[in-house]
Amino acid sequence: MYKKDFPFFANSKTVYLDNGATTQKPQSVIDSTIEYYTKYCSNTHRSGFGDAAKATTEFENTREYLKNFINAKKNEEIIFTKGVTESINFIASSFAKKFKTIIISSLEHHANIVPWQMQGRVLGNGLEVVNCSSNLDFDFLHFEELLKKNPNSFVSVAHVTNAFGVVYDIKKIISLAHSYGCVVLIDGAQSLSSFKIDVEELDCDFFVISAHKTFGPTGVGAIYIKEKFLNEVEPYQTGGATIHTVDFEKGTTFLNSPYKFEAGTQNIAGVIAFKEALKYIENIGYETIQKRKKELLEYLDNELKKLPDIIFYNNIENCSGSRSFNFAGIMHDDISILLDKMGVALRVGHHCAMPIMNKLQIKGTIRVSLAFYNDFEDIDKLIVALKRALSMLKD
Repeated sequence: MYKKDFPFFANSKTVYLDNGATTQKPQSVIDSTIEYYTKYCSNTHRSGFGDAAKATTEFENTREYLKNFINAKKNEEIIFTKGVTESINFIASSFAKKFKTIIISSLEHHANIVPWQMQGRVLGNGLEVVNCSSNLDFDFLHFEELLKKNPNSFVSVAHVTNAFGVVYDIKKIISLAHSYGCVVLIDGAQSLSSFKIDVEELDCDFFVISAHKTFGPTGVGAIYIKEKFLNEVEPYQTGGATIHTVDFEKGTTFLNSPYKFEAGTQNIAGVIAFKEALKYIENIGYETIQKRKKELLEYLDNELKKLPDIIFYNNIENCSGSRSFNFAGIMHDDISILLDKMGVALRVGHHCAMPIMNKLQIKGTIRVSLAFYNDFEDIDKLIVALKRALSMLKD
């Protein structure tokens, strides 16, 4: 139904079921990228000639569009980065380092674990980890215990977890954390493609975004920083475009946000094209996206349950378009190799979430991650390929 909008599907026979890793790009995003490079390729916020002015205007139009898209109050609250990984590293090194304790969840991506460990934090010494239940839900009782012991901490959690697609109740997490004086960062890498985000309603302090998981270009992301923290956050990098004045004797002064946080030449084409991805999402509508993904996930679940010796690790009641599983006695890597030869693309492994895999006592899982442009035929082809792979591996 929607594949016609995505050139990848006209040029590839691959059954693409790896949307948790990256999403495909609609024609409008590709056209925007080409238009920049072929019609007005110039640097932004520097030169005053016509093409440079147009590039700057289009770049800033994306900031304005994203601000409205997530209901931030001011453009100054939107800072462009390379993606969620850089955004978390940015805040970890320039703001959150001053907090005695960082609180994360059990299911976090390595991008929300390693930056804290780089500060010398380990479990029980500067780092606390919220337990999960047997069905991988966020343990609010344990969370509040940690908050009571560690008030005024920095809380950093995913909205939708990478490895299993589990959806956290971030509004409840934020509210509870704030009641204990904590500051909260939400990792929205896996959520903005499926859920309407209202940062004012959520009352989050930081919200990080990755364009390539939201039908936009790779190498582009953004971070929302609540206005009250803009003067407390230090620049993560310095150099061109961040500077107000530089003097050998008097030192350096910086521009105001967002520019003091955007050092060097940005991914201009990517930022401009990201606006088209957001427009595309708005045109389809989140209600349609969620309905479609729910239908696909239920169909996938029903078909997978018919396969022998399957082991599930997440449930679909609290999940956004992903199903993680294994087959008893079979290496997930072997499944992946065979499926690739049959033209089915999905991901196997620890999904950059080794701690939860260790807790589950597994090396990794087979992950099918759906997008609204997938269809029932994709799932049927997956099931046929899985049956064939299982028959080959069990012989």
